[in-house]
Amino acid sequence: MNRPAAVEIVYECMRFLITHNPTNATLNKFTEELKKFEVNTLVRVCDATYDKAPVEKEGIQVLVNFLISNIG
Repeated sequence: MNRPAAVEIVYECMRFLITHNPTNATLNKFTEELKKFEVNTLVRVCDATYDKAPVEKEGIQVLVNFLISNIG
């Protein structure tokens, strides 16, 4: 299955990488993509579709059940 390419957004001193949600079958490729963009924190904003342990093993912190509120 083809997935959309990751999109990087830069705002002031912050960088955001918008990606698809991987599966365990596509996790290696996904992790390589994160490393290419030097990601150090991954914020999960959808239901878990993969095991976060391999991502954390690569030194990337995974935040789960993250809600954005009071923006404005």
